[in-house]
Amino acid sequence: MLSQVTTRRFTPEEYHRLIELGFFPENERVELIRGELIPMVAKGTAHTTCCRNLLRELSRLVFGKAELQCQDPIQLPFGSEPEPDFAIVRSPGDNYLSAHPTPKDIFLVIEIADSSLNYDRDVKIPLYAEAEINHYWIFNLILNQLEVYTEPFQDEQNNFGYRSKRIFLPNQSVELPLESSPVLELKSIFPRKLA
Repeated sequence: MLSQVTTRRFTPEEYHRLIELGFFPENERVELIRGELIPMVAKGTAHTTCCRNLLRELSRLVFGKAELQCQDPIQLPFGSEPEPDFAIVRSPGDNYLSAHPTPKDIFLVIEIADSSLNYDRDVKIPLYAEAEINHYWIFNLILNQLEVYTEPFQDEQNNFGYRSKRIFLPNQSVELPLESSPVLELKSIFPRKLA
């Protein structure tokens, strides 16, 4: 007779305490998704290059309008604390010293995806939509395109997603969802292979 296996879920407070106690080795990266500790995928060179390019360009575009955070936690309901590649968030008085940004603080969440593409679509889309994150972007390095998701919704079966998905190619530009709509030139973001 097989015994039933139960999964141990963690609250954000328990997760923070584990971090404080040094439970995770320095090189082990995990994020809290719906109470479960999920290992984060290792990054390849294309991911790292795209991340570096975004850091340079987004820093310039959001300066004085919002805060840019890179691979830092955001606090969502239902026991989730993902660490997206980028989040553009409001500028609070305490610079998020008292708590991580929550959905009301977030203008845009960005993930860079190669080996994590299915995870960023299948897990992160419903997660961010349920939290009512209005703008979610995936830099899809497999197809070399930007996937822009907007208009979160919930269907009659309690599934969450986005009503709108737009595709932008590397020779196009896209507006950031910020005051004055700064424009990001995608040719400066996607990694280019040398001839």
